[in-house]
This record gives sequence, C-alpha cells and structure tokens, in this order.
Amino acid sequence: MSTILITGAAGGVGSLLRPRLVRTDGTRTLRLLDLAEITPDKGEEAIQASVTDMSAMIEACQGVDAVIHLGGQATEASWEKILEVNIDGTRTVFEAARRAGVPRVVFASSNHAVGFHKPDEYPLPENVTALPDTYYGVSKVAGEGLGALYAKRYGLDVICIRILSCFPKPPNLRALSTWLSPDDAGRLFEACLTVEKPGYRIVYGVSANTRGGWVSLEGARELGYEPQDDAEIHLAELTAEFGPIDPADPVFTYLGGPFCAPEFDADNL
Repeated sequence: MSTILITGAAGGVGSLLRPRLVRTDGTRTLRLLDLAEITPDKGEEAIQASVTDMSAMIEACQGVDAVIHLGGQATEASWEKILEVNIDGTRTVFEAARRAGVPRVVFASSNHAVGFHKPDEYPLPENVTALPDTYYGVSKVAGEGLGALYAKRYGLDVICIRILSCFPKPPNLRALSTWLSPDDAGRLFEACLTVEKPGYRIVYGVSANTRGGWVSLEGARELGYEPQDDAEIHLAELTAEFGPIDPADPVFTYLGGPFCAPEFDADNL
C-alpha cells in the first residue's frame, strides 16, 4: 500500500484530484492536508495544518511515498503573503519531505513562472528562461529552484508541473487554449506518481486542446502522460457567454494573460 500526501487538498485542484487519485481497494491512501477542515472519504486521511508549520509537515510526511504539493496562496497577493506561504511554505514542504525520507515530491508550479513569454515563442519548451509575471509567478520559479536543489543535493525525485488552468470546465475564451481538464489532471499527476526514477523534471500541464500549442507537452509525455480531453467541446457555450474570440484581446499578448496587466502592479496590491 502506498500513501500520498496532498497539501492544499481542500483547494480547487486538490478537490478535483482526490477522486481521480484515490484507491478504495486498500492499495493507496491519500493523506489530505489543509488549513481548512476536510472530511475524508474511503481511502483518505485528513490533517488540519499549515504548510508553513515544519513540525506538522514532518509528522504528516511520516510513512509517505510521495508528496503532491498544491498548498499555498493560489493567486497574486502582497509580497509578504507570497513569501510566507508560497516560498517559505514550499521550502518547508521540501525540507520536511527530506527529513522524513519521502522519495518524491510533485510540485504544482504554474505558467505564471514564464508568464511574460509571447506567442511568437510558442510552443514554449520546458527549459525556457523564467519570466514570472507576478509575485505569485516568482514564487513558482522559487519552488522550481527549491525542487532542483533538493533533487540534486539530496536525491529526491522532483517533478514540477506548470499548470495552465485547471477547472471543471474552461471559465473563459482564453481557457480554450490553456485548459487542463480534471480527468487529464488526474492522468498527469498519476504519471508523475508512477514513473520510475524521473529525477528532476519541469513539465507543462494542459489538455489536448484544438486551440492549444502554447507550450510543449514533450516532457509530460515522457512521463507517460497522454491527454485525452479538448476544451473545444465548450466552444459554443463560451461563445454564447462571451462572444467571438478576439485575437487582439490583451489577454492573448502574453502566456500569463491577465496576470501581465497593469492591475497587478505592486502599487495596486
């Protein structure tokens, strides 16, 4: 039996992953950690704690085969908040995993780590230069850097997934290109958990969208991921709600979309 610790398990991505990664036959237990209270289902355990609490994280990591680190501030915020939760908290998760002997960490990074890249560079490769679009994006670059450190210095297997947008369905027209469906998210994280000896990897998390091609899926496919869903099935619904796609819309100027807009300048936080 394996035990997988999921931080931020009450959040959006965590809630979508739980039913797709759980095993009710006793072969896998999901250990769910969040500041919010979680009622565990069959095949799950729940811990109410913060990723910034080293003692709690070390205890939560005991007997764990892999950590999926989703916990943290999920969008842009003040530098102080980002530093405390997303940067120091991520360091705490990696260090707790090391101390507890956990062999693998899957880190939820983001396209916002490379958000200021432009369409003429698509598809962005996994090794493209980091160009974060916000403090939030900086925290994902820092998390990827911590992952590299713990992989190379301490021998952990670390996979950083730059998730584009993961929701039950695409929330807007831009997401016709960036959507990672819940089922494809399950496939991708399952591949990250089961691939043998991945070492240190950065991959992108996105479905097989007709309007995709913004990022490379080569790295994810090397892990065994094969996306099966396409946001295009939601085109009519989204067009009825938002109107036709306008390629000149500023949200298409950069990979980071609206996160690159002036409203996210530091003076506006």
